[in-house]
Amino acid sequence: MIHYSPNHIAVAALVLAAAVTDYRSRRIPNWLTLSGFCAGLLLHGMSGGLAGAGTSLLGAALAFAIYLVLYALRAMGAGDVKLMAALGALVGPGDWMVVFIAAALAGGLLACCMMVWKGRVYETLWNTWFIVNELVRFRAPYVRRVDLDVKAPEALNMPYGVAIAVGTLACLFTARI
Repeated sequence: MIHYSPNHIAVAALVLAAAVTDYRSRRIPNWLTLSGFCAGLLLHGMSGGLAGAGTSLLGAALAFAIYLVLYALRAMGAGDVKLMAALGALVGPGDWMVVFIAAALAGGLLACCMMVWKGRVYETLWNTWFIVNELVRFRAPYVRRVDLDVKAPEALNMPYGVAIAVGTLACLFTARI
């Protein structure tokens, strides 16, 4: 039997609440991400003192830095950035990398399902080629194609909070974090 710590319970509560709100409203509220960040700082601080709090801050900073790049490329919303920073605070930098990979895999799988369901396979493959081509040339894809901006009305958006939740919960239930 796997033993779940208060951190694990906080992680599960955070990602489930984020997934539900993101699915319903396509937004992840600030009060939720701030609560997750504070819980991570408090829980790590209580169990590890200043070193634990430092680990929490390092996890949040790593997550924020990586997702800030995706936000700057307009490939991710601000709520997703803040959610991942809160997760970083809760799990620390090492385990956050596991969550990052699991969420990316879950997001890829959900995106594939969505493109098939919406009948946009060819368009998605073309967009993927275009994005990679632009990034290799150090250009932001949304500059030449506004429809690739997550905030564009014509963009096909997926509530990435759901993918983050699926990846994170998979990590929890398989004892990877």
